[in-house]
Amino acid sequence: MTNPDFVNLPVVVAGLGVSGISAARVLTGLGASVTVVDGGSGEGLRARAAELEAVGVAVRLGDGASLPEGTALIVTSPGWAPDSPLFAAAAAAGVPVWGDVELAWRLRKPLPGTGEPAPWLAVTGTNGKTTTVQMLASILTAAGKRTAAVGNVGVSVLDAVLAEEPYDVLAVELSSYQLHWAPSLRPYSAAVLNLAPDHLDWHGSMEAYAADKGRIYEGNVVACVYNLADPATEALVMEADVEEGCRAIGFGLGAPSPSNFGVVDGLLVDRAFVEDRTKNAAELGAVEDVNPPAPHNIANALAAAALARSYGVDPKAVREGLRAFRPDAHRIAEVGTVREVTYIDDSKATNTHAAAASLAAYRPIVWIAGGLAKGATFDDLVQGAAERLRAVVLIGQDRALIRAALERHAPDVPVIEAAEGQTGAVAMTEVVRTAATLARSGDTVLLAPACASMDMFTNYGERGDLFAAAVRELAGA
Repeated sequence: MTNPDFVNLPVVVAGLGVSGISAARVLTGLGASVTVVDGGSGEGLRARAAELEAVGVAVRLGDGASLPEGTALIVTSPGWAPDSPLFAAAAAAGVPVWGDVELAWRLRKPLPGTGEPAPWLAVTGTNGKTTTVQMLASILTAAGKRTAAVGNVGVSVLDAVLAEEPYDVLAVELSSYQLHWAPSLRPYSAAVLNLAPDHLDWHGSMEAYAADKGRIYEGNVVACVYNLADPATEALVMEADVEEGCRAIGFGLGAPSPSNFGVVDGLLVDRAFVEDRTKNAAELGAVEDVNPPAPHNIANALAAAALARSYGVDPKAVREGLRAFRPDAHRIAEVGTVREVTYIDDSKATNTHAAAASLAAYRPIVWIAGGLAKGATFDDLVQGAAERLRAVVLIGQDRALIRAALERHAPDVPVIEAAEGQTGAVAMTEVVRTAATLARSGDTVLLAPACASMDMFTNYGERGDLFAAAVRELAGA
């Protein structure tokens, strides 16, 4: 269905990935004249280009990925860095740059009978975004709402806002990349779960990274949800320009003060969205309703509950939604117990902040760590986990950085390095067998690498799958 704002508008879509293809198809359907540019030129890109060209989209690959003359708008894929030559050319020509989230926000349609688009309950943070958004969607579903986890997870945000059967409310995961390119975004309520150094090569500095995360609070209507254990998230709330009456709502693992969410005697408690919050609280469920009940995951559940409650969901639906939620693979997933040793796959812990949360959930631990450090340092991580470590098995290209931190802060912890040069299943089988020789009855062998995986594996998913396979092989030995 064409849109008069886009008919014959010359639009460039930057990137031929999933979000770029989606944006190109949507814009073409709106009537725009679309050109997709991508600096690559591999066989896979050429195949995708051919598919788009068949429906009337122009595609420029490799050296042709420059700004076409007459361009009125760029819609970029999240991964394109702000300092890309394409965007420098756009700035010089006065051409606006949107991300797919900005495009989706502008294309929202009013819900029947309300005259208003479906509200967005938005989540960002260095870690925990996907889990929290999926918990939130589960809670909203339990409340009888047509919803979906969208954005950087699940359904494409463009597909969601243009769905033939409209959603009542959306649970939206947003990365710092997406927020950077979404200047008009104004969520109903939003949460920043935590802040730790990540993607600094893209943003240029921690300050710029935090500022992009903080964009999620701009224009919030009901609640800005922040982490009581992370003062940087509260600072972002204080800096935000919100709607009159919007409230700052904290969440944490302790007993909550008024206007906050927390834990009392093993119960998840709301002291924000209740009558007379100075005296009253609402019970939302038990810690045991959270799957798995690791500390950082309880925090995720409280953030999801706060967003749902800001939307008016009753406490019973919060409990039912949390009980129904099942986490994705490779997120602190128990893959087996062999000879009274538990094996946990948290391959998704690709940075130090995520690994620290995982390490805090167990003891004693035989820790499997290493890979591509992405510029990270490991002193704080090792120092915080040292007393929990039985032993460490190091893998990957940047293992020496972790070994050096262990020598400084946990010199008595045994460290074994896996053989260099091995990758894939061969490497992981050796790693798991080595970890098994170091573990004692009651220990946890924890794959929480604190690093990216691409030096040895296709992605973190393959790394986790091969870990689980090696554990199954060990059990059958």
